[in-house]
Amino acid sequence: MAEPAAGPIRVYPVIFIDAIVVKVRDRQVTNRPIYVAIGVTTAGECDILGLWHGDGGEGAKYWLSVLTELKNRGVDDCCIVVCDGLRGLPDAITTTWPLALIQTCVLHLVRKRSAAPPAPTGTPSPATCARSTPRPPSRPPRNA
Repeated sequence: MAEPAAGPIRVYPVIFIDAIVVKVRDRQVTNRPIYVAIGVTTAGECDILGLWHGDGGEGAKYWLSVLTELKNRGVDDCCIVVCDGLRGLPDAITTTWPLALIQTCVLHLVRKRSAAPPAPTGTPSPATCARSTPRPPSRPPRNA
């Protein structure tokens, strides 16, 4: 039996992964996650590595199967994986690509930060601080 031809080694500097929840009609309308993986090449081009549909909510177990499939399809390594802060996802990534760095997406960081609970009573908010900050005196009027 002949050895399979070795294809090119595919290494992506950056891979973006996330899930998008969409409404799917299957007898009734339900919310289903669509898992997305996009790789950025060294030339800066984007490759859509795949779209997968899930049954329930977004989970690290399903992501592990997606990342393993990508590795089996020829994505040998990745330098940085950009993802959301899903619990267990960093473990799934390092299981697939042990040397990959994990970067939380800036949009997810901002969204998580803006959803923070309000400051306790008695603590001024940033808006209050901005209003109460003394302003420098205005310039005196010119003498004509």
